[in-house]
Amino acid sequence: MSKPEAVRYRTTNWKSYNDALRRRGSLLIWLDKDMAWLANKAGGPGRPPVFSDAAIQFCLMVKVLFGLPLRQTTGMVASILKMAGLNWPVPDFSTLSRRQKTCVDAPLDASEILSTIGHVIR
Repeated sequence: MSKPEAVRYRTTNWKSYNDALRRRGSLLIWLDKDMAWLANKAGGPGRPPVFSDAAIQFCLMVKVLFGLPLRQTTGMVASILKMAGLNWPVPDFSTLSRRQKTCVDAPLDASEILSTIGHVIR
């Protein structure tokens, strides 16, 4: 039995095809300027945390989505905040490393993040 010939598709509208490919590579990140990036001052023993859990979770989400080590994650987050026009400090990699162990809602892998926000992307 012979294999059927593959159907060959031809692009006829190159402008819309190129525009669709360009949109496929775009990246949109929403940041709430009212978000509590810095932690509230706690009266407990020990040094209080500088960054809020939301800030740590944001950094860890960037880490997992782009598959970055922690040092590169800090650079990526710094550039995202700069592009957003936010003058917020960025946690260093040792802070992320220490806080990711205790951050309850930290994502485990990219599939977990995409299943959570998949409806937004579609």
